[in-house]
Amino acid sequence: MNALIMVLDLVLNLLFMVLFVYVVLSWLLQFGIINMYHPFVRTIWEVCRSVVDPVLAPFRKVLPRLGGVDLSPIALILVIYFLRSFIQYDLPGLIN
Repeated sequence: MNALIMVLDLVLNLLFMVLFVYVVLSWLLQFGIINMYHPFVRTIWEVCRSVVDPVLAPFRKVLPRLGGVDLSPIALILVIYFLRSFIQYDLPGLIN
């Protein structure tokens, strides 16, 4: 069962990293620091978007946009933090 807990924690950690790259890349694109004409940037953007957008979609339906600011990544970070804490600290005690 510890292996399952470790895999779940790893998946959540990877999702957090991809979300972080997605947010930073969106800022860089929005402020014109980098552009989508570069094939490497476009590839990284498409990979991050394909992973993160389906997870953010339910949050975007519920949370309002505040003047162009998307709060859904912040909500997802909080959910990931809660799930990782639950998996690391509470779940092993419930299983044993």
